[in-house]
Parts: sequence; structure tokens; C-alpha cells
Amino acid sequence: MNLKEYFEFNKEQRVGLATLVGLIIFLQLLYFFVDFTSEKTISKEGKEWLSMQVGIDSMKLAEKENTYKMYPFNPNFITDFKGYKLGMKVVEIDRLLAFRKTNKYVNSAQEFQQVTKISDSLLAVISPYFKFPDWVKNKKQGFSSDEKPDFKRFDKKEKIIAIDINRATKEDLVKIYGIGDGLSDRILKFKESLSGIVSMEQMNDVWGLSPEVIAELNKHFKIINSITVNKIDVNNASVKELAKFPYFRYALAKEIVTYRSMNGSIKSAEDLIKIKSFPVEKVKIIALYLDFK
Repeated sequence: MNLKEYFEFNKEQRVGLATLVGLIIFLQLLYFFVDFTSEKTISKEGKEWLSMQVGIDSMKLAEKENTYKMYPFNPNFITDFKGYKLGMKVVEIDRLLAFRKTNKYVNSAQEFQQVTKISDSLLAVISPYFKFPDWVKNKKQGFSSDEKPDFKRFDKKEKIIAIDINRATKEDLVKIYGIGDGLSDRILKFKESLSGIVSMEQMNDVWGLSPEVIAELNKHFKIINSITVNKIDVNNASVKELAKFPYFRYALAKEIVTYRSMNGSIKSAEDLIKIKSFPVEKVKIIALYLDFK
């Protein structure tokens, strides 16, 4: 086969081939250097509509992210986080906290607005969820001449006679501003689980008590008589028995048993703080419930 025959062109073929190559090169250069994208002209009304649509979409997204389901609450005990979720500004929350530090309470939605200076629109949204104690409602409604309401316990000038926390009943606890049925039951259950309270500092370990309520509890209750608690034999108790103690969790109970097996008996509070994950800040109180014999 003679390959030379395939590469021999006459004059017309050479011209056509050169033209084709030139056209290909021209189109490549044209595509590379020329911008074929066309700018779509948007009218002024179109731009305004697009801007408004973006704003609407942002509001919908923010509303979805900030959805906060509300339940009835006492506005006197709003925390920074709850105030933020309700839509209050930082300065408005600070006004309420400063007012509460003077040992005063707001007793109506109007007083709440006067103290915090929130807007009428926000007040209209959150005030239906305000829940004030029954005595506040009764005081507003008034009493007939035959009724003799007992507001004596709400007199701030009255001398407070402290009650032994270990003898406190549900009726005693609900008299404290900010404590209802749920919190009073929780305090009594906590006390029962420990067979007694040895320090008022333990009120900080009751879930749900705000610093303000704890301060009120310390005014009305204290440890008057020493008590004998049911101590736990820390050197012989099983993991399951240790885990029943309110200050221990199952993981910590296992760590205690492991420490015993590796180091012998636990002789004092000093040994407790050597145990992994032990709540060192509560060791003095916890030690009062343990038997180291």
C-alpha cells in the first residue's frame, strides 16, 4: 500500500482544507475572547418585588427558627434566657432583674410593663401567659365585710420565725413566694430520699429552684435540730445500693467500687476526692451521709 496517495491533494482540496482549518481557529478565538452572556434587564418594580420577597423569606425563616412554645409562668422569675426567648431586649430584662433585687414583685401585667418598659405589642403577646399567686388575684378582686383574708404572712415588716427545714410540711413550703405544688413536692421528695437535710446549701441541689426562691427559703427555714440520717456503708454497699443515693449516679457508683477494689477501704472524705468524677465541691455534705467504718 502506498500511503503517499492519501496525503496528495489537488489545488481545490488544499484550498478547502485550509479554509476549514482557518474557520475552526476563528470560531475558537471568538468563543474565547467574546462574552456571549446577556444581561437581563429588570424593571424597577421587579427589583422592588425581589427585595420584598427576600425580606419575607428571611422573616419566615427567622420565625421558624425562633418558635418558642409558651406555658403559664410567673413573670417575676424570668431569667435572661427566658426573657430572650420571649422577645425581650437585654435592657428590659436588666430592668426587671434590678427591680427584683430590691425584694419587690410585680403583681400585674401593667406593673410588669412599667418596670421593664416593654412595648404594648410584646405585652399583648406574653401577658396572657402571666400567672400570679392566688393571693394577688384575691387581693385585686376584694372581699366582703364578712370575709377575713389572712395577708399577715405577706407583710414584709413582720418578723420571720424560721422553721426547721426537716419539719417543714407542704403547707409551710407553698407559703414561700415562687413555690407551688410541684416545687414543694420536689423538695419533700428530695428530703425524704436523703432521710433528712443536713445543710440549707442542699436547696441548690433541688432542680427547678431559682436563686430568688432559694434566698426566700433561707429566710424562712434553717437547720435547727441535728438529725440522724441513714448512712450508707460506703465500703460494703454494692453498685446498685450506691446508685440509689441522690448524689451518686450509676457511673460514679461503679468508680467507687473500683476504687475500693484497687485501694482498699475508703477511710475519709479525703479518699473520696481521689475517685474519678467525684463532685469535689459537695464532698463535705456527701460525707455526712456515708459510713466509713
